[in-house]
Amino acid sequence: MRWEGQRESSNIEDRRGMGPARVGGLGIGGIVLVLAVSYFTGTNPLTLINMLNGVQSMTESSAPSEPAPTGAPSDQLGKFASVVLADTETTWKQLLGPEYEEPRLVLFTGAVRSACGTTSSAVGPFYCPGDHKVYLDLTFFNEMAQRLGAPGDFAQAYVIAHEVGHHVQNLTGVAKKITRLQHQGSEKAANALSVRMELQADCYAGVWGYHANRKRNLIEPGDFEEGLKAAAAIGDDRLQKMGQGYVQPESWTHGSSDQRMTWLRRGLENGDPSVCNTFEGIRS
Repeated sequence: MRWEGQRESSNIEDRRGMGPARVGGLGIGGIVLVLAVSYFTGTNPLTLINMLNGVQSMTESSAPSEPAPTGAPSDQLGKFASVVLADTETTWKQLLGPEYEEPRLVLFTGAVRSACGTTSSAVGPFYCPGDHKVYLDLTFFNEMAQRLGAPGDFAQAYVIAHEVGHHVQNLTGVAKKITRLQHQGSEKAANALSVRMELQADCYAGVWGYHANRKRNLIEPGDFEEGLKAAAAIGDDRLQKMGQGYVQPESWTHGSSDQRMTWLRRGLENGDPSVCNTFEGIRS
């Protein structure tokens, strides 16, 4: 990616080095979060839950966020994340208009407190709808490259753009609608809806990539291939095979490798959010 020298976002909270917050037991809200991001670990959700004594119970009331330090990131990876966030701001402002509310990106190490509770970095990057913030421990990018075989700057940008996609879902009311439907159905039905949510966020990440390429020339040859490889690397079927040796489609929460590549590619090729309707045929 041609990201160096590009505009950096002012919506960054760099909490790295502040020390992890004290974390307690894993509550119901924490379990939901683990299920939502379990593909980042390569293990099934039950194994992940047993590993994570580092997630504090989420409560219905919003937990106060840690104070945001001043100053933009000065290291290369932090600046890269800031540039990617800034470019997603440009894209979604153009597509959604002035009503688009820019999310904040919180960089942290170890554990972090958000409106969704106190969360260990072991669960991977996540979006918290309670405070409209994306949370990212940048060491996750090493995990992607070394453990999942998905290196490259566009692969990293895809992760950030995917979480921003969840922010778009939150702003447009999709997240609230799907959460309500999940509460009305079985666990299997809730998982299927979660897959649709994640695939739409993949498609939205592709929409950003399209505009970053066509309008701002940030994309270099091979970048989109890096993103598609990353999407394949974090498919539920691949990660279940890696983590437990077999595949359980009924427990998927993010979609198969083929599904994730398909929806990311759709966004990359069209650049129109309307092509990202993964919920077609679902009743309100």
